[in-house]
Amino acid sequence: MAQSGMKRLLGSAALALCLMAPGGAIANSLAGDYLAGRQASFDGNIQAAASYYGQAVMFDPENPVLLERAALAEISLGDVDRAAALSTKLVNDGHRSQIAQMALAAQSAKAEDYDALIARVNEDRGVGPLVDGLLLAWSHLGRGDMTAALVQFDELSNQQGMRNFALYHKALALGSVGDFESAAAILEDAGTGGMQLTRRGVMAHVEILSQLDRTADALTLIETAFGKDLDPGLTLMRDALQAGQSIPFTHIRGPRDGLSEVFYTLAAALVNEADDEFTLLYTRVAQYLRPDHIDAILLTASLLDDMGQSELAVKAYAEVPEDHPAYHAAELGRAAALRDSDKVDAAIEVLQRLAKTHGDQPIVHSTLGDTMRQLERYEEAIEAYNQALSLFEVETQSQWFLHYARAICFERLDRWDEAEADFRRALELNPDQPQVLNYLGYSLVEKKIKLDEALDMIERAAAARPDSGYIIDSLGWVLYRLGRYDEAVVHMERAAELMPVDPIVNDHLGDVYWAVGRKTEARFQWRRALSFAVYGTTAEEVNVDRIRAKLDVGLDQVLAEEGAPPLQVANDSSD
Repeated sequence: MAQSGMKRLLGSAALALCLMAPGGAIANSLAGDYLAGRQASFDGNIQAAASYYGQAVMFDPENPVLLERAALAEISLGDVDRAAALSTKLVNDGHRSQIAQMALAAQSAKAEDYDALIARVNEDRGVGPLVDGLLLAWSHLGRGDMTAALVQFDELSNQQGMRNFALYHKALALGSVGDFESAAAILEDAGTGGMQLTRRGVMAHVEILSQLDRTADALTLIETAFGKDLDPGLTLMRDALQAGQSIPFTHIRGPRDGLSEVFYTLAAALVNEADDEFTLLYTRVAQYLRPDHIDAILLTASLLDDMGQSELAVKAYAEVPEDHPAYHAAELGRAAALRDSDKVDAAIEVLQRLAKTHGDQPIVHSTLGDTMRQLERYEEAIEAYNQALSLFEVETQSQWFLHYARAICFERLDRWDEAEADFRRALELNPDQPQVLNYLGYSLVEKKIKLDEALDMIERAAAARPDSGYIIDSLGWVLYRLGRYDEAVVHMERAAELMPVDPIVNDHLGDVYWAVGRKTEARFQWRRALSFAVYGTTAEEVNVDRIRAKLDVGLDQVLAEEGAPPLQVANDSSD
């Protein structure tokens, strides 16, 4: 569904986000707090925005813009009750606000005041067409009127863009009252849509099949959807089924859980389709209605981290209980958020502790390995990758990255034989993977060995990623090494277009220009390379002294002083 279509179905709450613009920040006055709050909102600083707008409301409690923005910030922080208090004032003063309606609808849902929810929807005081339709159906169920609920789900399914959501929630509602046959029929109908194919949808389906004593079907569904390498939650389900145990239907335990699921389902659909700030409102309400909704917690935390709110993300991840099957996922997320907030030692401590408590999960060790590799602690990274690989019972294509990452560590430690073996194993598992083809090919070029094979690898990588500056640079460089200078020029110029401020690319382009006699342009590129050498992650790989020497005496003299063979065009007649 297009982003504009989804927002239209949900309502115009997103418009409130568009009101936020940059501005100055002077505190302790109405204007100062308002401007500071607006700037905090623009910067994505949710806590500061809530604080400043809250103070501004104290100065001017009748101002609808301040009330709405304060309510928005409070929902984003997860304080829906505070947002509802602000919203009550806003609505009682006669102002219409989708943000206010969301907060007040959530408060009614939390109180299980289904009459109030139905009245809100019927009086056009809801959140948006799709949300309102689902809230209305679940509220009928909350009042004990299953017939009205089913009628509402069916009516909603006939509206454009709402069928998938309506039928999925209808199945969940039927499951919540024990009509597992009807629920399974909906989920197994190819015309239902894709909602039942999500991880949460599959797990709900597995629970329903278990309740129908269709154990074999449930096991097949798990393997078809997720394969054999399962996370702890799925492993528990599979093991219970294999042991002949019946898995209870826990995804929706009652109408209020269903209302929570409305907001979570829509949040999951909005990911990558709408602004994170907008999606966050839905995850916060989902968790408000069902505090133990772990998927909502994890999505909230992920959104916060993506928004640059690392401290809030760390706090959110920490809400997942240690005894929950998703605890390791939460801790992995918390470690990432800690890294994002430059608390690297704390992140490593989280991962190392997790390796002890959840050491049977390959992803724990691979994440620790990735962290150590990024910190250039290659020996420790290799140890972690070794542990991750040892945990797989069967080798699959997905393990190519572990071999690739470990190969990089071996290469950085000058353990080339081990590095090459891992690179080649990665290619056996994933033959056309451009990252591996490029890295191995470029490494062979730098070692001046197996250049024809290196060229083939890099050409394959370039065909797969024609707009990758790194790969096109590698292609130009291997042609240069092979003495095919005129061909190298075209690719090196393209690489410089794709990565104009990369010092390595500019240095390489200078060498290629020199090789074809364009010496003035070569010196220009070397000067550019020097100017860029103080920036970027590749700067440390640039030999600035060598570039200066090329500027002083030229590439030919530098090669002679290094004992390297002189530049020679491939198949040169003077050979």
